[in-house]
Amino acid sequence: MKNYILACLISALVGGMLAVGITEPAQEARLTAQEPRFQPPAGIRRGGAAAVAPRTTPGGAAADLAKFTPDERVNIAVYDQANRSVVHITTKTMTREMFMRAEAVPAGTGSGSILDKSGHILTNWHVVEGASKVDVTLFDGESYEAGLIGRDPANDIAVLRISAPAEKLDPITLGDSNDLRVGQKVLAIGNPFGLERTLTVGILSSLNRKLPSRTGRLRDDIKSVIQIDAALNPGNSGGPLLNGQATMIGMNTAIASRTQGNTGVGFAIPVNTIKRVVPELIENGRVLRPVIGISSVYEIERGLLVIEVVKNGPADDAGLQGFRWVTERQQTGPFITERTYLDRSNADLILAIDGVQVTTGDELLDVVESKKPHDTVVLQILRDGRKVNLSVRLGVAD
Repeated sequence: MKNYILACLISALVGGMLAVGITEPAQEARLTAQEPRFQPPAGIRRGGAAAVAPRTTPGGAAADLAKFTPDERVNIAVYDQANRSVVHITTKTMTREMFMRAEAVPAGTGSGSILDKSGHILTNWHVVEGASKVDVTLFDGESYEAGLIGRDPANDIAVLRISAPAEKLDPITLGDSNDLRVGQKVLAIGNPFGLERTLTVGILSSLNRKLPSRTGRLRDDIKSVIQIDAALNPGNSGGPLLNGQATMIGMNTAIASRTQGNTGVGFAIPVNTIKRVVPELIENGRVLRPVIGISSVYEIERGLLVIEVVKNGPADDAGLQGFRWVTERQQTGPFITERTYLDRSNADLILAIDGVQVTTGDELLDVVESKKPHDTVVLQILRDGRKVNLSVRLGVAD
């Protein structure tokens, strides 16, 4: 009997110990699910700023990357080289509540790229348009208030500037968008839905697309746009599109979606457009575009019949002639009648500009927009049955 009681006690004691061994981890698991405890890997620091992993050191790079496929190694190398050049942009707008008290409220987020050690930041104009306050967060989590340096709504490009220490600024490397090929690998880094420095990968799906510009004018469509299938979502706008060498080939700017989410159709402004526009934005705050001062033309098979020129504009000053209104008076007995009509007999017919034959208004403007303000172009026109060369000094768009 005593042996039986002793066995029961030992059994109960062992069972209790087993129960404690199972219950405690389960309880810890429940606590962890409710309140996660972040344990940073070695080399990642804590602090008020976002934790940042150090760049791979040369000594351990080969061993660390050997377990990855060649394609994965490209992705990792591009991200390691470029992610510190990507910034997180947050905007605020002023709103008025009761008693007319003004308050800045969050308006949106986007992405951007560091251009130089002076603190210039590249992004989309639509990311910061209408904002009363813009903050730029760097890779280390530090935020700086940004000022607007220049904007080009026609190309949806804006340049900001922050006052950050030069050692914290890692400029993006600008590539060349002239040599792009459909099917090549592309990588996008940005802040979709506020998730900082997120990498997505895809291919270049098409070239030379057009996007409506922020100006709303048909002529201002953004040209030579890159189409990609790498995932883009709200917050990616303004971030860099990269090639396999970690050089920037475009700026992610739009998605084609009915749900505001990724559908595999994204668009990026080519980097060559950016390289042309940004220096002007930094120097002048806007892009100085040339104008020729021709209001409207009539497209015919041989060329462009000039309908109207801008009064005192470049074409008018050069003597280009368009249609003119003619009023004729005729007296019949005591009555005088007037007839007003457009006389096109003296209108010039534009055949070519700088030796380039033109038959559409777009072809004419393509040549003009390839020039700079105050450049001189030569119009070949047909006037009174004779070919005449007319020099026009281009003006500056308002």
